[in-house]
Amino acid sequence: METKLLEQLPIQSLNWLMSEGALILIILVAMYGGFFVLKRLLRRLQTFIEGNFPDQGQMQRANTLTNVLGDLVWVLIAIVGIMTIMSQLGINLGPLLVAAGVGGIAIGFGAQSLVKDVISGFFILLEDQIRVGDVVAIAGVNGLVEDVGLRTISLRDLSGNVHVVPNGTINTVTNMTKDYSRYVFNIGVAYREDVDEVMKLVKEIASTLQEDPVFGPDILEPLEMLGVDQFADSAVMIKCRITTKPIRQWAVGREMNRRIKKTFDARGIEIPFPHRTLYWGTDQQPVSHIKPTLEPSHL
Repeated sequence: METKLLEQLPIQSLNWLMSEGALILIILVAMYGGFFVLKRLLRRLQTFIEGNFPDQGQMQRANTLTNVLGDLVWVLIAIVGIMTIMSQLGINLGPLLVAAGVGGIAIGFGAQSLVKDVISGFFILLEDQIRVGDVVAIAGVNGLVEDVGLRTISLRDLSGNVHVVPNGTINTVTNMTKDYSRYVFNIGVAYREDVDEVMKLVKEIASTLQEDPVFGPDILEPLEMLGVDQFADSAVMIKCRITTKPIRQWAVGREMNRRIKKTFDARGIEIPFPHRTLYWGTDQQPVSHIKPTLEPSHL
């Protein structure tokens, strides 16, 4: 009996190698081939990105998305291959799938914020909401974007402070430098001034600024005069705006304000400002120094 079993063992092993063993080998070769093809595709995609995306922000965004998609495909190939091999080895995958499901739920509850950050970062990159070099307002923080990652975004404010914002906390993105920028002017003049003449003068100032060799190249369109905006307590408010290249609106706006102030001063145009009158009061004698008035006594 034992002799027959020993004689049948090589035959069974050979049959297993010819059937299940060969299939497992084919699966391993397919997994290796999938990893190899994926690596080559990612390398070619990186070369394509470097040649067609000269902008550093776009290149970083494309590289991040490429790496994320590559990791997802790699994990998918590994999971499918390992599960197929385990089924060929006769391992019951039911309990393992149940345990993996329970473990995944536990990990999901423990890493909700991390998963939320990663998913939000993926869509921020995919939709191109923020690029490196943009000036944005997110999660109550304003600053220049220095890094856009899958989990966080790094901003540097005007004081030089770096703020790291988790992507999962971003509900609204205010991008002040996407494609182009604008500076809005609210110019207050006295009620006695001729607003038509003031608006004409402001347009002339903007025209000379647009011809300036330093600031002119940053201005994309002539000044847009929106007109008289409101009647304030002590001034008539004139609103206008100017369109500039991204992130150049503040430099152009500050120079425009400087020229408006100097021109208004030279033309005698009044720019009202609030006045406050201080009243110092009058000196009073202390109560102890006041002599009481004596009334005559009644007899």
